[in-house]
Amino acid sequence: MHPAIIFRILGILLMVFSLALLPPMIISVIYQDGALGAFAGALGINFAAGALCWYPVRNHHQDLKTRDGFVVTVLFWLVLAVSGALPLMLAESPGLNFTDAFFESLSGWTTTGATVITGIDYLPESILFYRQLLQWLGGMGIIVLAVAILPMLGIGGMQLYRAETPGPMKDSKLTPRITETAKTLWYIYLALTIACAVGFLLAGMSVFDAICHAFSTVAIGGFSTHDDSIGYFDSALIEGVAIFFMIISAFNFALHFYAWRFKSIRHYFADPEVKTLLIVLFIAAIVTFTTLVASKSYDPNEALRFGLFELVSIATTTGYAAADFSLWPAFLPFLLFFLAFMGGCAGSTGGGLKVIRVLLIYKQGNREMKRLIHPNAIIPIRIGGRPIDDRVVEAVWGFFSVYLMLYLIMTILLLATGMDFVSAFSAVGACINNLGPGLGDVAANYANISDFAKWVLSFAMLLGRLEIFTLLVLFTPVFWRQ
Repeated sequence: MHPAIIFRILGILLMVFSLALLPPMIISVIYQDGALGAFAGALGINFAAGALCWYPVRNHHQDLKTRDGFVVTVLFWLVLAVSGALPLMLAESPGLNFTDAFFESLSGWTTTGATVITGIDYLPESILFYRQLLQWLGGMGIIVLAVAILPMLGIGGMQLYRAETPGPMKDSKLTPRITETAKTLWYIYLALTIACAVGFLLAGMSVFDAICHAFSTVAIGGFSTHDDSIGYFDSALIEGVAIFFMIISAFNFALHFYAWRFKSIRHYFADPEVKTLLIVLFIAAIVTFTTLVASKSYDPNEALRFGLFELVSIATTTGYAAADFSLWPAFLPFLLFFLAFMGGCAGSTGGGLKVIRVLLIYKQGNREMKRLIHPNAIIPIRIGGRPIDDRVVEAVWGFFSVYLMLYLIMTILLLATGMDFVSAFSAVGACINNLGPGLGDVAANYANISDFAKWVLSFAMLLGRLEIFTLLVLFTPVFWRQ
């Protein structure tokens, strides 16, 4: 462990993040919304804190070890959540206390989209922009951005990339150098964001709303500048643009890289994860549409429009709303909610278990049934025609087991605060899967739950974003032994 190099990295990145407060300050000046002082104060505090961390150890130059990478990754998300909470506390509106501000900030960074704020339409424009910006920065992973910068400062970054990148297959790189990989991912991310903003603009949004919603759509975050979310615009065209970019952003970004490099989209349809995701969405869309029409909740046109939008929004863990799906009839709210457990593809901005893990769990279960019939048979698990090492399958089952255990513990903790079962169960699921909206008391927002529940759910958000083991490994004695 190298505390000096860890503090040096945190100091540098905290100073860099403070510069991200400049765009909201510009927005505040343009709209004269009265929040300029809050952002200026937060910028000063964050920059000073970063300088204090960096200056005493500025001359330390060492390579990061694997353990350092895990510590930096977790600390950086925690530090960002605290520093990101400052404007939300200092601004007169919303003027949150520390618990609420930390929850909102972490929800933004982890692209969860769970909010404690009501009256979003009446917030200063700079605060609205800032919330969306947090999700955009968190969407691709602020650590990946740091990986592109740190090598220029003489610090290696592969350990950070492996610790933060989602999915079970962390060692695949798009380019030979990790720096170039991180830069390439950000170029693709930026290009998708610009395309999404143009799409929203052409569909009828204002420039401000188009940029803000592009941030949270490509990040699969779900924050909006309106209490009614996408439903505020009441536009099938806007919803169509959002559906397209939510699905695109739920794909592995390596596929976007190959599409850009080889000028082809055929590999999308050859990818097992993409095929699985699209098949699941197609089947769920038929079930949702049929149920909404049969129950006479909507006419066929509205059933297709709202059903498809809510399905894609929840299944990709975005969390936008064009209708209140929690009030839909029969089993639909639970069907949509459980689809979020699968989430997006590995290497995407989506949350959940990831499609590849669900696919491997299904194939492993299928293999065990075949072994009952043919006990001596050697039956490899294949993804895309290639055999998967049993070590990967074991790791996925280990992940799933710990995921379920933690889910149960956190649900019990919320039940202990007095929450009903549906609200507690869905709140944990919405946060650990980085979805945002839940069912019951947390369908609209999380403002009315206890502070203790908010801290439990903050832990769930961090677990989900760092894929559990990255965080839990810090609690093991063997990690800290020399």
